[in-house]
Amino acid sequence: MAMRQTPLTCSGHTRPVVDLAFSGITPYGYFLISACKDGKPMLRQGDTGDWIGTFLGHKGAVWGATLNKEATKAATAAADFSAKVWDAVTGDEVLTLAHKHIVKCVNFTQDSNCLLTGGNDKLLRIYDLSKPEAEPQEISGHTSAIKKALWCNDDQQILSAAEDKTIRLWDRNTGEAVKTLSFEASVSSMEYIPDGEILVITYGRTIAFYKAHSLDLIKTIDAPASIHSASLHPDKDFFVAGGDDFKLYKYDYSTKEEMESYKGHFGPVHCVRFSPDGELYASGSEDGTLRLWQTAVGKTYGLWKCVLPEELSSENSDALYCPAAEIKA
Repeated sequence: MAMRQTPLTCSGHTRPVVDLAFSGITPYGYFLISACKDGKPMLRQGDTGDWIGTFLGHKGAVWGATLNKEATKAATAAADFSAKVWDAVTGDEVLTLAHKHIVKCVNFTQDSNCLLTGGNDKLLRIYDLSKPEAEPQEISGHTSAIKKALWCNDDQQILSAAEDKTIRLWDRNTGEAVKTLSFEASVSSMEYIPDGEILVITYGRTIAFYKAHSLDLIKTIDAPASIHSASLHPDKDFFVAGGDDFKLYKYDYSTKEEMESYKGHFGPVHCVRFSPDGELYASGSEDGTLRLWQTAVGKTYGLWKCVLPEELSSENSDALYCPAAEIKA
């Protein structure tokens, strides 16, 4: 009997969840932040989905959210024309970085000292967080709103995706574009894997993998529906993707074969990411929930308990194994 995937459902948001990010693994476990159109980004324990706190202060939809590796700082990008930096331990607002238009994305350098932002004013900005009053470095070139911007190559380069249907690789020091990729559709998501320097992008129904340094294509896979987000497992054995048809798809990375698909959300899936240990992946949806999915179904991990087949036939099997139950985190 195949084990059935039972996702943990994380409720609390009141509008669509549009972005999520994990921290690295810390002495206290790892953490998950979610961005939502309700304007109230939330911090959770990563392996269980347990709510830790809500960052209060934005006055509009929050489009992007991230944590530094140590989970000591958070940053958010919002429709109130600001990016904010937060103390992720106390929940206090540390900085508000005023912009001239809606901010869509935020990303810390590895040392947490600089913050990269992008948004509807088509500019990339680099803020030195030790000198918040200083003007940010600005990088221009995109002709439409920037959807995602990420540090890469040991923070010496920047990758950005915009509504102008391009992805651009920039030199941080000169502010010049090193290379530009053009697509027939706007890129819906972008994930950078430092280990192996792989860039995962989605556009239309396509999930594509590129070498981050050169932007040379590695491979593409076409999914059954329009895809909004994809994430590669840390071991690079497989990847997951979600989009318009409410499903999560899991593919073998080397063969490109579809391994599984799961339905759990009641609306399009906007974002999906693997945890830093690869044991689960989180998805955020139009339905206002986050769901946590096990990578190895049936394994004891977090709030999931492994049940052996002989236990299933015992008299209290209902209490031990209830595959259809929905676990609320």
